[in-house]
Amino acid sequence: MRLGLIGYGTIAQTLLDTMQATGTRADALIVLVRAGTEARVPAGHPAADAVHVVTDAAGLLAHAPDLVVECAGHAAVSAHVPPLLEAGTDVVVVSVGALADAALHDRLTGAATRGGARLILPPGAVGGVDILAALGLGGDLAVTYRGTKPPRAWAGTPAEEVCDLGALTGPATIFTGTAREAATAYPKNANVAATLALAGAGFEATRVELVADPAAPGNLHAFEAVSPLGRVTVSIENTPSGNARTSMTTIYSVLRAIRTHAGLTVI
Repeated sequence: MRLGLIGYGTIAQTLLDTMQATGTRADALIVLVRAGTEARVPAGHPAADAVHVVTDAAGLLAHAPDLVVECAGHAAVSAHVPPLLEAGTDVVVVSVGALADAALHDRLTGAATRGGARLILPPGAVGGVDILAALGLGGDLAVTYRGTKPPRAWAGTPAEEVCDLGALTGPATIFTGTAREAATAYPKNANVAATLALAGAGFEATRVELVADPAAPGNLHAFEAVSPLGRVTVSIENTPSGNARTSMTTIYSVLRAIRTHAGLTVI
């Protein structure tokens, strides 16, 4: 497989190390980074036979990737993913919260339709997305999500205006609202809320509560889905990656998407 990456931050680097650890190899790795930062990408990596560095979607497409993984944030989704989809290249979007922007969502689905490509949204740090999507087909679905992370994971977000994160001695609710509002206000922390919304009841009908808790052992995700077809409750405790905002489960979820794309069996 010829694998493209958009971004070379913690998620991308941890993904490549995880690929190496699990024996997942790419024939070629094409990494898209901002102009002027090309030197950050090493000339080689054990998980790939060759490494190429580019600075725009056109450069990435010139190397004919079989699959591209976006892991650089909302702005990167808007700037680079539409032309890739329109060119017929499947893209795994890690920054799922970017789709809370209805206009961007429409651009992406339109580009995918014109290019005959797939916009792949991995479950990331949450489980139960399959049954949530199934319940959504039955209609009349109500979903409530609660995301809890240590205070340091909320640094640099609007949570700092709600409470003194460094002085917390117990859990503090820093946000309540819709999944669209959560994904917009907390673009690096609320991808799970967006994923659940897209899989199930939609952005407006998915209720979200975000919590900062100094006693949280990791990143905790819990949701309840209620429909005429049944009731589902999911609770997950994830180990953070090198970035406190991102769970290691997210990395392995992306790895699974890569292996599934190249494999013969899909589960």
